[in-house]
Amino acid sequence: MLVLRRVHVKYKLRVPKEVRDTVARVLEMHADKCPVARSIKGAIEVTTEVEFQ
Repeated sequence: MLVLRRVHVKYKLRVPKEVRDTVARVLEMHADKCPVARSIKGAIEVTTEVEFQ
């Protein structure tokens, strides 16, 4: 049986330099508003990473 214990999400985004700080802040708090992330909170560890191109 497959059991998920953690999920790592890596965003690769093309974003203008002048808004990268804003995008990074939004991504830091998006899990609190995401219905999927909220439903698995406590059962599955979710981490995120962003790479600006």
